[in-house]
Amino acid sequence: MILKELRLSRHISQEQLAQMSGLNVRTIQRIESGHNASFESLKCLAAALDVDVKTLNQETFMIDKNTLNWQRLPIFLKIWFALNFLQIRPARRTVVRVEKISHFFGFPFCCLGFVSEAALTGGIIMLATAYSYYFLKWQGDKYGIWYEPDAASST
Repeated sequence: MILKELRLSRHISQEQLAQMSGLNVRTIQRIESGHNASFESLKCLAAALDVDVKTLNQETFMIDKNTLNWQRLPIFLKIWFALNFLQIRPARRTVVRVEKISHFFGFPFCCLGFVSEAALTGGIIMLATAYSYYFLKWQGDKYGIWYEPDAASST
């Protein structure tokens, strides 16, 4: 369950969530620690966090650093995870979006480099970002690190 992730992403304490949802703080602590929640409790939490109950039932995707999957990842991907460039649930479409935006803005800035050194520097940085994300996409495809919510919900 992703209750804790949702709560933390909204900068809400357990006490505040308890107040907002009408539940006991201890109930929220139990749910966040992995205990089952009643449907009524989930409805209260979903209303307080402005999400669907279905969203609260999603499994948390955590990377266990002791698994063979983690150990076989190249150091490049481990660094991306460690620096939090990849979210807990890395999505390929996010990487593709950053790559395209970096290319889209990088080339014009490089062309403006004939007029301004600052524009050339910015363009080079944008293109370097684009190619870094292209490499990340290639490695992510190779090692299957992507979390695709659409694919997960259809299976």
